[in-house]
Amino acid sequence: MLEKTLLIIKPDGVKKKLIGKIISRIEKEGFNILNIKFLKLSIEEAKEFYKIHEGKDFYSSLCEFMASGPIVVILLEGENCQRRLRELVGATDPTKAAKGTIRKEFGSSIQENVVHAANPEENVEREIKFFFPEIVI
Repeated sequence: MLEKTLLIIKPDGVKKKLIGKIISRIEKEGFNILNIKFLKLSIEEAKEFYKIHEGKDFYSSLCEFMASGPIVVILLEGENCQRRLRELVGATDPTKAAKGTIRKEFGSSIQENVVHAANPEENVEREIKFFFPEIVI
């Protein structure tokens, strides 16, 4: 099934100069890149984007981290790409991520794990519309 999903290269990934390596991995895995934006979130935008986690212990620090530097937001399309992207990025905790995943290779902590991948269990469409309101899903 052809789907759309969202990947964000987080501030630590941008700072480590991993943009090209991550995009190369995505393309190598057969994902189609539909759009890319390079931007910096305000703290208010980060809070709105991560609103689903409001009230959790990590919410404030996550929002501050995501607003701490530039990010790269990538709209992807492909067959079963929501599930496939989550497999490619790996577990949130890089120490628990499978070998060969982006987070295992480049992440340094649960928060500084280089990428955010839209979770099919949550609202992928909302995340896409947050950054790409012009896209028809």
